[in-house]
Amino acid sequence: MRTLRRIVVVLLAIAVAVLGAGFAGLFSGSPPANPGPRDGALAPCPATPNCVSSRASDPGQKIAPIVYAGTAEAALARMARAIAAQPGATIVAQRDGYIYATFRSRWLGFVDDLEVLDDPARGVLDLRSASRLGRSDFGVNRARAASIAAAFAAARP
Repeated sequence: MRTLRRIVVVLLAIAVAVLGAGFAGLFSGSPPANPGPRDGALAPCPATPNCVSSRASDPGQKIAPIVYAGTAEAALARMARAIAAQPGATIVAQRDGYIYATFRSRWLGFVDDLEVLDDPARGVLDLRSASRLGRSDFGVNRARAASIAAAFAAARP
């Protein structure tokens, strides 16, 4: 019985330490050095499976761009609303056909970066969503991009 109690106490202490580290921002990682478009496109995904992009060539990282009708300004305003409605979202920058947002996970404070860039020639919004830390994100960025796309589609133009 004493051994079980010690194990429970140790596990609780570990859980408190991990949650405390998350709340202290130790799992937030560093923001991208230069977010924003480069030569009219978003940065490519790294070779790790914790990033998705509508411009990726790797099928494991490829997502569909967001097709829009009407003006780019209206589409970007609608996209900003779709992003802001997501859990943990903060829009950091919004300018000239570009949106940069971060998403902080609820419990451990992991931060992911999302970028949206208008491509008026194609009539689409390109998306790139990447985790700052770790190798795998267990599909979180792909699910987030799908959720944002669905919210965008459901919103009135």
